[in-house]
Amino acid sequence: MTVALIVDVGLAILILFVAGWIVAVRSTFAAIIGFVVYGLLLSLVWVRLWAIDIALTEAAIGSGVTGALLLRTLSRLPVGHSERSANGSFRFIAGLFCAFISLAIAAVIVALPEPPPTLAPEASAGLPAIGVGNPVTAVLLSYRAFDTFLEKVVLVLALVGCWSLAADRDWGGTPVLWRYSDPDGVLKFLAQTLPPIGVLVAIYMLWTGADHPGGAFQASAMLAAMWMLTIVAGLMRMPRTNDDLLRLTLVSGASAFLLLGFAGFGIAGSFLAYPPDYAKALIVAVEIPMTIAVAATLVMLVAGPPQRGSVS
Repeated sequence: MTVALIVDVGLAILILFVAGWIVAVRSTFAAIIGFVVYGLLLSLVWVRLWAIDIALTEAAIGSGVTGALLLRTLSRLPVGHSERSANGSFRFIAGLFCAFISLAIAAVIVALPEPPPTLAPEASAGLPAIGVGNPVTAVLLSYRAFDTFLEKVVLVLALVGCWSLAADRDWGGTPVLWRYSDPDGVLKFLAQTLPPIGVLVAIYMLWTGADHPGGAFQASAMLAAMWMLTIVAGLMRMPRTNDDLLRLTLVSGASAFLLLGFAGFGIAGSFLAYPPDYAKALIVAVEIPMTIAVAATLVMLVAGPPQRGSVS
């Protein structure tokens, strides 16, 4: 048995254990922390499968941002809220259903032909015409660029839905994020030290994503984390939801994508098409506002609905 096989088997067992623990634990907070750990373990699985882009996305979005959203939701629950679990019969039936789905998926995977059906050769063959070396970027920004555009629109609509939960009197106010009160604590030092490094890492991930693992989504998560860190440490304030600059930033990604799509009629003959000589430059150019917009959207989603007159 090789070392790699031992690592893979151990990782699989650990993931199953954490998943079972998340289901069985009674504390909501403990379940959320377990979910974050579970996402990080899944990112290691993607690394072992050499799917680095998916690993980065899983760690940043699936674990980090989603974990922050869950913790934020937990913090808004009333003090002393009940953590009653479902009755035993319901949990047993739900467990059987989940086990059936898992076994069905496993059976389908095992039954796949060898070699499995794939469009990877066709996707790789088109990379020279697009000008990027990362096939994931080619898929997201060229082959299925319209889907990516719709994802940006959905993010903005999700934020609008989040803001709509606010009372009428609070509309246009300031969302409230966690606030750490110790002015001389370690968190403030980290908030002063890490953001410059984080911004540089985000810029690198955005730039290198055209040819290597990385890209706008991972860079957005990094920028969002740095912004939230400075807010929680009290170094920055949350913007009001009626701030014109904030709203312009939130729609800038989808707007830039849409403008580029219509420009494709004139420069390449169809919607969201790129001329071969400028394809990479246009892709990187549209990813810049997209990264900033997604980062701002993630922060505002974590912050939640506005509260007029609140201080963050």
